Amino acid sequence: MSPQKTVSIAVIGAGVVGGAFLDQIIALKSDITYNIVLVAESAGCLISRDYSGIQFSDWKKQLTEPNEEQLTIPQIIDFLRKSPNPPILVDNTSSAYIADFYPQIVEAGISIATPNKKAFSSDIKVWNQLFAGNPTDGLVYHEATVGAGLPIISFLKEIIQTGDEIEKIEGIFSGTLSYIFNEFSTSTPNDIKFSDVVKTAKQLGYTEPDPRDDLNGLDVARKVTIVARISGLPVENPQAFPVQSLIPKQLESIKSADEFLTKLPEYDHELTQLKEDAAKENKVLRFIGKVDLKTKEASVGIAKYDHSHPFASLTGSDNVISIKTKRYTNPVVIQGAGAGAAVTAAGVLGDVIKAAQRL
Repeated sequence: MSPQKTVSIAVIGAGVVGGAFLDQIIALKSDITYNIVLVAESAGCLISRDYSGIQFSDWKKQLTEPNEEQLTIPQIIDFLRKSPNPPILVDNTSSAYIADFYPQIVEAGISIATPNKKAFSSDIKVWNQLFAGNPTDGLVYHEATVGAGLPIISFLKEIIQTGDEIEKIEGIFSGTLSYIFNEFSTSTPNDIKFSDVVKTAKQLGYTEPDPRDDLNGLDVARKVTIVARISGLPVENPQAFPVQSLIPKQLESIKSADEFLTKLPEYDHELTQLKEDAAKENKVLRFIGKVDLKTKEASVGIAKYDHSHPFASLTGSDNVISIKTKRYTNPVVIQGAGAGAAVTAAGVLGDVIKAAQRL
């Protein structure tokens, strides 16, 4: 009987997603032993110097009194490099600073599982470094960078590996903008204002603390960049294709989110007009990311759809992605929760399990 496989897990970030991840992996039943050897948070960290694993009783309480000062990323790399078991770094942050270290982490033989989009949607040179395929490199999994726990990236990679060719990807990639346009555009013309929906979305916690971080379209552009690269379109960066911002130009330089929300109603007429024009065609507005492999183009912005289209019938904050390939001429449609701590954490945990099985 072969000995049970053991891997060393280091977790950076124990906030909303990171906390859900810790709850899930601690409760996991598996024939693989997942030794959590480090949990790093802004206040400090828990660490198992002998790599035997941190003994958890109440990780939230334990993190309020961490047993060590916070380690730097180079120190974490050095610690994991010396692990007697295959190491996996789980980055549950959205930090560009940490993402900048990904190439060094992978080159050190440390695998990565993360929902952090920054490294995968930055300069394409970083992408090429991460997926160079050197036999001594760590593995890289990032399912949750697009669609949280939805099987979008894994599906794309698997069908490409079988020899299929992606022709077109089109979808609603943002839970925030999904909710906003479902509420705004599907309602009867003139009975609801765009600015009111944005304010409600913020109150419900669907937007970033500053809604402009959602309305500028960059989050969707990052996700489009990732699926484009996987599909074979080497997009240089998220600024390399048209991205429509929903922020009126006159409000781009406003300093505070509160002032922005106060002044946004002054520009409701622009989107109201688009909504009314779409309604005359019996269509609704949706905020869409597109990748067309035939024309080699990508784009992000508002599009109109008939009520019979799957994108038009969407409700709440779901994501929906349509994938047309050489084999799947009738597109595959993947729909479900594209945001939320539990589903995002589950996507990351799924990646940890896949990496552990391969190591």
